[in-house]
Amino acid sequence: WLPECAYTPGIDRLLKKSGIRYFFLDTHGVLFASHRPRFGIFAPLFCPSGVAAFGRDVESSKQVWSAKEGYPGDFDYREYYRDIGFDLDMDYIRDYIHPDGIRIHTGFKYYRITGKTEHKEPYVPEWAREKAAIHAGNFVFNREHQIRYLCRFMDRPPLIVAPYDAELFGHWWFEGPQWLEFLIRKIAYDQEIIKLITPADYLRLHPCNQVATPCASSWGNKGYHEVWLCGANDWIYRHLHWGSNRMVELAQRFPESAGMLRRALNQAARELLLAQASDWPFIMATGTMVDYALRRFKTHMSNFKGIYQQIMECRLKDGWIEELENRDNIFPEIDYRIYAGR
Repeated sequence: WLPECAYTPGIDRLLKKSGIRYFFLDTHGVLFASHRPRFGIFAPLFCPSGVAAFGRDVESSKQVWSAKEGYPGDFDYREYYRDIGFDLDMDYIRDYIHPDGIRIHTGFKYYRITGKTEHKEPYVPEWAREKAAIHAGNFVFNREHQIRYLCRFMDRPPLIVAPYDAELFGHWWFEGPQWLEFLIRKIAYDQEIIKLITPADYLRLHPCNQVATPCASSWGNKGYHEVWLCGANDWIYRHLHWGSNRMVELAQRFPESAGMLRRALNQAARELLLAQASDWPFIMATGTMVDYALRRFKTHMSNFKGIYQQIMECRLKDGWIEELENRDNIFPEIDYRIYAGR
């Protein structure tokens, strides 16, 4: 699953070089490919590189992902946005929130969605669980009809690609894991039309597929890349390109390293990757919490630049590197030398 489902021709060659056999695209990335896909999004395409591209199914996506049209917006499900960290009196909640008195999400949520109203009714777990079962049955029913219809036009079983963000299940949609359990059980025991399959198994069973180049696309607003490259955020890319070039320079200059130098090089790679997170330009474009996104981007780029300068000037500050390692500790097994081959 590419970040933001974002693709541009040529990325598939990089994926193949990394040993990746397939990836997922938003619907129009497949539908607007260089050659019209014979089976639409219901069979994968092979890129000229040989990597398979699977297109996301619109119907199954909206039914699960959309808070307005989909299951997560049902009035009996738990209301994500009503948390006791904001609802209860400060005198009562003070000892359980931020030491500075800042209200925060605690994870304790007493209410169900109820409707498009500020007045919320108490959450009833039994009602929510029943709805999860009903919605799982509805999803199976809709997929059965979808498959019956598609089978009339295809020489192979239609493939319905239904990927979702993992954070949807249990985080945004509290009952999502229950829905998944009900769904899998219903598919296993209550019908004979739908089969669960992985992309790898599908390609093994159906190795012959149409060859075409998918079009540049993403699952962002309007379907392309303007969310991450617009007037509100375009200034960050000259810094990211500079950082990418410097990281390659470091990896090639120090093909072997040990001790604190190796730790500093690995931390430089972490800081660059954190600066490259798609969240920062996304937040800048949408105008929500812009100060936070600016601070995070500038901090990681500043950290990277500081490490680069210290390495090049042979004056590593061990304490500062250790501080960064403890704070920005993503990718603990990272090896900076991966940049040397670029």
